[in-house]
Amino acid sequence: MILKQWFDNRVVATQEADEVDWPRVIPYIVIHLACLFVLVVGVSWVAIAVCLVSYFIRMFAITAFYHRYFSHKSFKTSRVMQTVFAFLGATATQRGPLWWAAHHRDHHKHADTDKDAHSPKHGFLRSHTLWFLTKKNFPTKEQRVKDLLKFKELRWLDRFDIVPPIIYAALILGLGSYIEAVFPEWGATKWQVLIWGYFVSTILLSHVTFLINSLAHRWGYRRFDTDDNSRNNPLLAVLTLGEGWHNNHHKYPALVRQGLKWWEIDISYYILLVMEKMGLVWDLKKTNKKLAQE
Repeated sequence: MILKQWFDNRVVATQEADEVDWPRVIPYIVIHLACLFVLVVGVSWVAIAVCLVSYFIRMFAITAFYHRYFSHKSFKTSRVMQTVFAFLGATATQRGPLWWAAHHRDHHKHADTDKDAHSPKHGFLRSHTLWFLTKKNFPTKEQRVKDLLKFKELRWLDRFDIVPPIIYAALILGLGSYIEAVFPEWGATKWQVLIWGYFVSTILLSHVTFLINSLAHRWGYRRFDTDDNSRNNPLLAVLTLGEGWHNNHHKYPALVRQGLKWWEIDISYYILLVMEKMGLVWDLKKTNKKLAQE
């Protein structure tokens, strides 16, 4: 039963309790513990490089597509690109695209109220990580993403969201094997590349993403007087490729850009502009009349 729950999200027990679903959490714990193997495999410049590139690619998939595209429909793209980035987003090991978008839309509807699943008012640990480990918040709130349910590939990725991370980890291991065999002078082993390229990168990516929930509603400055406690945080903006301009985002959630001033670095937005020039995305919601008047 437990193994089926890990691989198929339709296999559920009672989901009413607001308590940690420990059997399901085991893989999440294992990924954290696997990072300790850095003490065994060591480190090299190759491992660090793979870690950073892995972090960057998947962070972009989360911020640009899971968040700005699937959650807020801030731009349009083809079904192929939609699927590619849904898969890449799933490799970040933050659940499937439908689950992610549904909970985020729910967050915007109830931000910093008692109905907000990850408001810091419930405590740092709860808002940072415990909220998505509970039985109550495990199911995908399909009523929030009816517009996305028509895509069978998205439903499949959401149901079997453990598959993309496994495939991704295997590819990282394959890359490590190639580097070890062809470039032994670089001093990197396949296991070293795997630990740094998947496990360490995934944990860094996950907790930096979670900081938007736990810190960006407490630490930073407020440009806009929104109905929530969202804040702009320059450090988180750099680490998350633009998501740290959280008060801006809560003021104008539909906009594809979150750094509204020239000095508010928003790397995800810059990449999307390049993709727009290439014809990969289009109809980017860059501004609106209200913002243009401010």
